[in-house]
Amino acid sequence: MKLNKLQKAKIKNKYVLVRVDFNVPVKNNKIIDDFRIKSALPTIKYLIKNKAIVILMSHFGRSNGRVVESLRMNIIARHLSNLLNQQVFKFDDCIGPEVEDFIREMVPGEVALLENLRFYKEESENNYNFAQSLSNFADVFVNDAFGCIHRNHASVTGVCKFIPTFAGLLVQEEVKKLSKLKKPRRPFIAIIAGAKLDKIDFIESILPKVNNLIVAGIPGLVVLKAKGEKINKLKIDKKYLIAAKRFCNNKKLILPVDFVKEKGIAKDIGPKTVENIQFFIKKAKTIFWAGPLGIIEQKKFAKGTYKIAENIARSRAFTVVGGGESVSVINKLKEEKNFSWVSTGGGAAIAFVQGKILPGLSVLEKL
Repeated sequence: MKLNKLQKAKIKNKYVLVRVDFNVPVKNNKIIDDFRIKSALPTIKYLIKNKAIVILMSHFGRSNGRVVESLRMNIIARHLSNLLNQQVFKFDDCIGPEVEDFIREMVPGEVALLENLRFYKEESENNYNFAQSLSNFADVFVNDAFGCIHRNHASVTGVCKFIPTFAGLLVQEEVKKLSKLKKPRRPFIAIIAGAKLDKIDFIESILPKVNNLIVAGIPGLVVLKAKGEKINKLKIDKKYLIAAKRFCNNKKLILPVDFVKEKGIAKDIGPKTVENIQFFIKKAKTIFWAGPLGIIEQKKFAKGTYKIAENIARSRAFTVVGGGESVSVINKLKEEKNFSWVSTGGGAAIAFVQGKILPGLSVLEKL
């Protein structure tokens, strides 16, 4: 895949609008994991160094098209100011004449952050007029939000209709590293877990590409139930069970054989399952991991996930991890440097590996 790269853009003294993914976890008004913010720093610093006027935009949380005071970008702006060691101007809106007037007074090397994009329902609707209003600020658009690149939103694809568009440094690196999973060194294993049922579709599409597919978490329970196993107290939408039945007996599948339970509910993989997964990790030359294998919010149900994360980190394979919760685990273990690539995208990374057309990536391709 050939991209329109930022390095080819004329940005000196230009207004550059940058889509970043600053949707980070916050607790008690404190950022508890700034991985996504730090991942955008190379692009931001490149723009500053090359005398661009930098206007950043992102969503934060789920505001559903309304203003939510706790989801304003103020905390992000303060944190980014500290990381850059310079002031980041923060606006109380993401469009409008007041924002435009201030931006026109900015000088090269300065950085501003627009208010939460999803305060407007027009963002996720990819509204033409909203996208045009965003593009009014800038001469050039740079997408560096890989975690959102599978979204057909105004700030991802809409603005591309109005100004020249380029891939940021993070997006370039994500594409380069994830592309290795399309022609992997074998054995190639994938570990798919977490709480999202829509991963059932991914499991079916990736099965032909892997040597073994380890499925745990909620997707694993769905597949076990499709096989006829008794999974107590777990209600599953029938459509996912029907989908899982199409592949539940595939010989490549590796499913949990024991669990750590609470009140009859499986909340973590058991020791035998951990041992089984370790066997496949040791043999693998390429590993893709997305999603925790237990309920990691509770320490007593996080042991299986942490054990598997440590084993992947010790592997000599080409290792890729994607998804916010999986990334938070390796950050807590301080194992980031022991993974070949830590992706900022969960759903986006999965969609890329599936071979799906990603709207935000399509508009960045070099013609």
